[in-house]
Amino acid sequence: MLGEGIVKGLAETARNFFGSYINKERLTTVQFPEERLPQIEATRDFPFLVYDGADPEPGLRCVACQICEKECPPKCIYIVKSADKKPDATGKQQFYPAQFDIDISVCMSCQICVEVCPFDAIKMDVEFEMSSENRFGGLLLDKYKLAKPNEYYHRIHPTEAGAVDAALEGERAKAKLAAEAKAKKDAEAAQAKAAAATALETAPTPATAASTGEIK
Repeated sequence: MLGEGIVKGLAETARNFFGSYINKERLTTVQFPEERLPQIEATRDFPFLVYDGADPEPGLRCVACQICEKECPPKCIYIVKSADKKPDATGKQQFYPAQFDIDISVCMSCQICVEVCPFDAIKMDVEFEMSSENRFGGLLLDKYKLAKPNEYYHRIHPTEAGAVDAALEGERAKAKLAAEAKAKKDAEAAQAKAAAATALETAPTPATAASTGEIK
């Protein structure tokens, strides 16, 4: 039938239009900002930095490896690596970003920085209401504005955050076992060395053996 597709399309439009008065699921328009649609977990807008613990200063997972800065297509990430190390949230001495800036006016939300980060330190946020009267300074975020706790990451991306935490916990457990094995090996080596030194000290010298008649 000629025009059958047009008739079907008009019928679907009419069904949604009139159905929206009795079925809220067919109502696709919301009264924003008073009314908001549920946030989708896979949503991504702009990057943020994850930190563990209560303090973002020692808790940042970022070790300033600068991979994200190098891989960023629009070059909107700027990192200055620290000259010293300080303990992170687990107590391990790490380098840290002395400066970490992201210009979100340039960022294209491609998520490449997230994919190349080997420390799961940078993730994509779901916040989009970030308008500013200052086109440059207002959209240039430093590490203090970018830093958000792991609990926030779990709230916006629970599935992904759970998988990341499990992987990190596994890596930390392996590192702990390796450190314990190394410490045990070093302790055994030290004991063997001490025993050898003691045996050498107590062994009779030729002069002592001759005086005691041990050498005939």
